Amino acid sequence: MFARLIGTGSYLPGEPVSNNDLAARGIDTNDEWIVTRTGIRSRHLATPGATSSELGLIAAQRALEMAGVSAGDLDLIIVATSTPDFIFPSTACLIQGNLGNKGAAAFDVQAVCAGFTYALGIAEKFICSGSHKRALVIGAEVFSRILDWNDRGTCVLFGDGAGAVVLEASEETGILATAMHADGSQNGILNVPGQICGGQVTGDPFLRMDGQAVFKFAVRVLADIAEEVCLAANCATNDVDWLIPHQANIRIIEATGKRLGIDRSKVIVSVDRHGNTSAASVPLALDEAVRDGRIQRGQKVLLEGVGGGFTWGAALLEF
Repeated sequence: MFARLIGTGSYLPGEPVSNNDLAARGIDTNDEWIVTRTGIRSRHLATPGATSSELGLIAAQRALEMAGVSAGDLDLIIVATSTPDFIFPSTACLIQGNLGNKGAAAFDVQAVCAGFTYALGIAEKFICSGSHKRALVIGAEVFSRILDWNDRGTCVLFGDGAGAVVLEASEETGILATAMHADGSQNGILNVPGQICGGQVTGDPFLRMDGQAVFKFAVRVLADIAEEVCLAANCATNDVDWLIPHQANIRIIEATGKRLGIDRSKVIVSVDRHGNTSAASVPLALDEAVRDGRIQRGQKVLLEGVGGGFTWGAALLEF
């Protein structure tokens, strides 16, 4: 039994916000500085009051439409997010309610930018165990809510968005292998070290990052976990048709592809237009490449993400 991907969907809020638009808002930056260091040219930012569940709902509806599946047919809903609407209930339950589904298991996964690959791996295990038949997996973020807009080293990197996939139990080949890892000793290099206590924010409520440390760690673990899932599936990395890495920084993406020996033409990149959308970045890029015809049935696609925790995950699938 395989967990086979039968539908993808995504959603980006509003119009693109360019690097020059950010500079015009008073941020001490410019297009050349951002593009040279990150490859990012624009991103989408949610309007005030917009939530991860709202973005995720639209992506989910589009994935269900492509799959030809109704919300009532789902028996599992997993949302990967670091920016939930509430402390509880989960964003997954909010989306479930808005979809009109009743009875499916629904919960959130918090693994930051690796969240979607974690959620995908969890859903695959549920399906392959025989306990569930059809799953909706979503990555949805409004990272603009946790950015310090006075810190040009971080605020220019991120954007908002959502992506989703529908998985179905099938005897046809689907997800071939998944892997998930974490190293909590690295929690200080990327975090939001704040919380709500007694109705007040304690600590620092904004995203903080050691960019150089993240770069070095990300390139190493992304290459390692890609090789791990390929080995588990008895597949050489050069047999992969498409690599969809976490869309954080073009330098990380290019360094990872080079280390794996995967030609640049096989690497799907959307970071230039979306920025880093955390758990949404991989499904956003996946949906774009499915809908524009680059990804075809029968091709092998390698998905991977790395994020705060530190967490990293990957999935190799035959589309």
